[in-house]
Amino acid sequence: MNDYRINISRRRPWKGFAVAAVILGGAIFAVAGKPGEEKDKPARGPVEVAVDHAPLPRPEGGEFSFAPVVQRVTPSVVKVVSKQEGREVTMQGRQGTPFDDPMLRRFFGLPEQGEQNRRTFRTPDRSGLGSGVIVSNDGFILTNNHVIADATELTVTLSDGRELKATVVGRDEKTDVAVIKVDAKNLPAVTFADSEEVLVGDRVLAIGNPFGLGQTVTTGIVSATGRSLAMGLDYEDFIQTDAAINPGNSGGALVDMKGRLIGINTAIFSRSGGFQGIGFAIPTQLARQVMDSLVQYGKVTRGFLGVGIQNLDAELSEHFGLGERKGVLIGEVKPDGPGAKAGLESGDVVVAWDGKPVEDVRRFRLAVAGNAPGSKVEATVLRDGKEKTIEIEVGVQPGSEMVAGGPGAATDEGVLNGVGVSDLTPAMRNEFGIPARVQGALITQVEPDSASAEAGLAPGDVILEINRKPVTNAQEAIELTKDFGSGKTLVKLWSRGGMHFVVVDETKKR
Repeated sequence: MNDYRINISRRRPWKGFAVAAVILGGAIFAVAGKPGEEKDKPARGPVEVAVDHAPLPRPEGGEFSFAPVVQRVTPSVVKVVSKQEGREVTMQGRQGTPFDDPMLRRFFGLPEQGEQNRRTFRTPDRSGLGSGVIVSNDGFILTNNHVIADATELTVTLSDGRELKATVVGRDEKTDVAVIKVDAKNLPAVTFADSEEVLVGDRVLAIGNPFGLGQTVTTGIVSATGRSLAMGLDYEDFIQTDAAINPGNSGGALVDMKGRLIGINTAIFSRSGGFQGIGFAIPTQLARQVMDSLVQYGKVTRGFLGVGIQNLDAELSEHFGLGERKGVLIGEVKPDGPGAKAGLESGDVVVAWDGKPVEDVRRFRLAVAGNAPGSKVEATVLRDGKEKTIEIEVGVQPGSEMVAGGPGAATDEGVLNGVGVSDLTPAMRNEFGIPARVQGALITQVEPDSASAEAGLAPGDVILEINRKPVTNAQEAIELTKDFGSGKTLVKLWSRGGMHFVVVDETKKR
C-alpha cells in the first residue's frame, strides 16, 4: 500500500504529529510510465456510459432503508487483485558508499569495480488488492492507477463469483485513474451522476472490498468538495466523505441515494492508516474525462496555455482592484505558447474561463487541462482595471501523455536497450530523494543482463543527457534513442546525489 504523509503540525495545535494521507488498495508502487507500453494506439470510440444529469431530489427529513440502492449498485462493483512477479536485479557491491561512483574511483586511483563486486538477487513476488467499477456492459472498468500499476497479472472477481483476467487499457498517474477491461458481455454497468451537482451534506454510500473481506457497503455524507491533499498528484479535486473507507476500497464506488456513481474511492486521511472519518473520492467528471481519453487514444492529452499563474492574496486583490472577485494572476507568459499567441500578458488577472468564474490556481489548472487541445476558449481577464475578453486556442501540455499498457510489459519502446523510463513526478522525487534541480527521465527498470546494467544504470537513476543532448522527460529520452542500434551511447546520469557520464556499449559480448 502506498502512503503519502503530510506534516501539518504548523497548521494544527498538535505540533510534531504527522497525519497520513493514505492511498488505499494495491500494494504495488506506481510509476509514471510503464516499460514496454505503446505510445500510440488506434483511436477507439468513447465508452458508452449511461449518464443521468438530473439533480438529486432532496426531500426534507425522512429515513429509509438503503437496501434497494445497494442491491442495484453492488453488482457493478468488483474486486481487483494485482500481482507483480519478482525479477532478477544485479547491483554493485558496497551499495551506498561514495566510491560506488566510477569518477571518484578513477580520481583516487582505485580499480574499476568488476564482476566480482556484482550481486544478483531476485525480488519477491508482490500482490495488491483493490476495487473497481464496471462502467460499460462490454467490460470496461474504472479503478485507481495505484491499484494496478506495475502489475504483471490482473484478476477481477465479479459479484456473482466469476473470476476473469483483465488487461490494462490505460492509466494516468497524474489523477490516479486507470481503466482496465475484461472479456465479457452483458455486465451490470453503473450509471454516472454529474459530480458537479453534488452538495455538501448529501448522503452517499461507499462500496468496495476492504481488507479482502468481500463486498462491503458503508454510508455517510459528503463532507466537502474540491479538496486537494498534496499527495503528489498533479490534478486533485476530491470529494470528501465520512463514509467508512479502508484499505482495499481503492477504485470502489461512491454513489448517491439514487445509486448513481459520483466518485471513485481513492484515499483516506488517517493517523493510523485505517479509517478515521475522512475519505476521498475522485469525482466522476474528472474520472470520465481521463477514461474517455485513455479508451479512445490510449493516452491522456491535456490542454495547455503556457503561462505561469499564482493565487491572489488580499493585498494583490486590492492592488488589481478585484474587490470581492476571485481569479488568478499571470506572472509569466512563455514565448510562442498558446497564451502568448492569443495576447495574454504578465500582470493579467484571469477572472473567467469558458464562461465560468475562476476561483484559484488549482481549479483553473483543472479547467484548462480539461479542454481538448485545439479547442478555442474565451478567457475574461482584468488588465489595467479593465475587462478584456480574449479567445485562446488551447495547446497540448508538454509531457501530459500517460500511455496505455498491459501487464507484463518490460521496457518502453525506443529507450536504451533493457531500460524503462518515466517522467519525474513529486511522488518519484520523494521516493528516490531526487532534488528539484535535477531534470530528466527517471530509470524505472534495468534488465540484469543488458549493456545498460553493465554500464551501471540502475532504477532510481535519472538520465540527464543522451549523446550530449539534454533530456527533460521520458518522451525526450525515447525520441533520442529511437534509432538506437548496437553501438555506443554516451549517457549523463544523476545517481545517488552526484552526476557522471557512462557509455552504454552494445558491442561488448557478454
